[in-house]
Amino acid sequence: MLSLPFALVGGMWFIWALGYNWSVAVAIGFIALNGVAAETGVVMLIYLDQAWAAQRANGAVPTLQHLYDAVIEGAVERVRPKMMTVTAIMAGLLPILWGHGAGASVMRRIAAPMVGGMISSTILTLLVIPAIYSLWKEWELRQESITVTCATA
Repeated sequence: MLSLPFALVGGMWFIWALGYNWSVAVAIGFIALNGVAAETGVVMLIYLDQAWAAQRANGAVPTLQHLYDAVIEGAVERVRPKMMTVTAIMAGLLPILWGHGAGASVMRRIAAPMVGGMISSTILTLLVIPAIYSLWKEWELRQESITVTCATA
């Protein structure tokens, strides 16, 4: 759910830059953006969890270096799929954003939050989520080592 605020920030900035007011069409664009942002954030976490589970499955005592290797591996595996998703969404939305004619003013307001939000969501998904995941799992590793140390003492 952390990806939602960052996607919303990008959408709000883009709405502001275009000079659009809040409307039902803009709200629908944000609803669509929330769905895509949540999905890509969850998929990133799945890839990070799989890479970390693979690192832990080798039988060695997990270290911070194992964690960092797993986070890098999991995040790198998501770069191409994320960029393909963003490119496909942008390729579909930019013609709508530039369109003229009947209904174009409403359609632009639906597309605008998604275009801005996809830009900020991409940055979040590829940089911030792996960093936060790393901090979270690092804290868990420290807790495990404290538990093991206390149990052996």
